[in-house]
Amino acid sequence: MKILIVGHFSGTSKATVTRHFPENWDVVIVPPGEEVLQHLKDCQVLIPEHLKVDHSLLSAAPHLKLVQTGAGYDNVDIDACTKLGIWAANAAGVNAQAVAEHVLALLLSYYKNIPFLDAFMKNKLDENQLNYTGSELAGKTIGIVGLGAIGKKVAAFCKALDMNVLACVRNPSVISDDLVKTTDFDTLISTADIISVHVPLTQQTKQLFNKAVFQQMKQTALFINTARGGIVKESDLINALKNRDILGACLDVFEAEPLPMSSELRTLDNVILTPHTAGLPDGRKFHKKRYDFFIRNINRVANGEEPESKLNQLAAYDRDKTNV
Repeated sequence: MKILIVGHFSGTSKATVTRHFPENWDVVIVPPGEEVLQHLKDCQVLIPEHLKVDHSLLSAAPHLKLVQTGAGYDNVDIDACTKLGIWAANAAGVNAQAVAEHVLALLLSYYKNIPFLDAFMKNKLDENQLNYTGSELAGKTIGIVGLGAIGKKVAAFCKALDMNVLACVRNPSVISDDLVKTTDFDTLISTADIISVHVPLTQQTKQLFNKAVFQQMKQTALFINTARGGIVKESDLINALKNRDILGACLDVFEAEPLPMSSELRTLDNVILTPHTAGLPDGRKFHKKRYDFFIRNINRVANGEEPESKLNQLAAYDRDKTNV
């Protein structure tokens, strides 16, 4: 069985990921580029981390049975997979705990000034000259945009810290009132002290957060995005941060990844940045829970079963009938 993983991996990360799969599986990890097409010819499973998966690419993979993604799948043409008889599945909820913990870490780091204070101490500066402002989280209102698996865990963490929790969701009737108070998007944006984003990137959410939305926020609001960079119009966010229209931002995802070295976000003192690692708690490019899920799902498809967290439905296998 051949598994093709496409993404930017260091040598150490490649070794870690490869070792996690069964020894008799042929696991190939390559960056986006011409080498992808070479390996698509005989692979049965594609895990695309930094690759647009469209009809043209899928047509070059005659033996492909499964396109397996992490939580997000905005880079995959699901209809094309269905037309070509290829299962598409994500790993919904697998990284929820990890991402929610990362959000909490960002929250605490920002309001407790952890990056600043750590640098202050390590630079051996005079503590008599120390000047900073912080805040307790208790009593603050967090607005959660999207209350799926991750959003619910973030809500529970914040509730445990005696915070008020607002949520903007498609169907408010399914949410328990003892955890959050549901409201509309505009009310959430204008009243929350902290806004945390947990929606997928779709045509409806693309650049959802733009100049008009940032201007609606409190000047003391903190913006957190661990979802997808494309949900934010980054130039508008940068301007809002530079002009102090909002308090600050904690960002794990960006419009372009890796974040360009020339990005102004790297220069701002009211921003905490992490390199899209919220869902990778076990090491660079590695999350044990996620790869355990991948292996289970691949085995399901190999045994003729439907994958978990499937994104499409196949009437029947119309491709090569041989085992994965």
